[in-house]
Amino acid sequence: MSSQGAVCYTFEAAVEMAVKMEDEGFRNYLDAMRKVKNKQAKMVLQDAALDELDHKHQLEKALVEGTLAGEESLNRPVPTMNLDYVLKAREIKPDADAREALAYAIHLEKEAVGFYKKMSVGCAGAPMGSIFEKIGNDETRHLKALEDLYEKHFMTEN
Repeated sequence: MSSQGAVCYTFEAAVEMAVKMEDEGFRNYLDAMRKVKNKQAKMVLQDAALDELDHKHQLEKALVEGTLAGEESLNRPVPTMNLDYVLKAREIKPDADAREALAYAIHLEKEAVGFYKKMSVGCAGAPMGSIFEKIGNDETRHLKALEDLYEKHFMTEN
């Protein structure tokens, strides 16, 4: 990452890098779907994979149009609960349940947020810094949705 952080990119190169990141996320979810046996876990992973495909499609569309759609709504990150700090990062196992699948997805999304944050810091002051920041802000929306789902189903209120 250090070599990437020292360089700034053209719009096209920045978005291509983001497309690659989204594709890697999709592939991780696809591999996890193939491993797990639990139907609910598969559904959690399938929804997350489809979100990655949608995000990748939006980024590819930005390559064609030369701009990120809905940029105004991407100016601020969405606050998250940082559940990744309390949920252990584990490789997904064939016997994983929906709770473990959500924890796995939360960690993948947190990694994506971290990637885009590093890239935006590395290009601070350059136009691509704001592009990476906006894409990272969008990733916080994905992370928040997963955390909300985890909270709704697996966190009890005292």
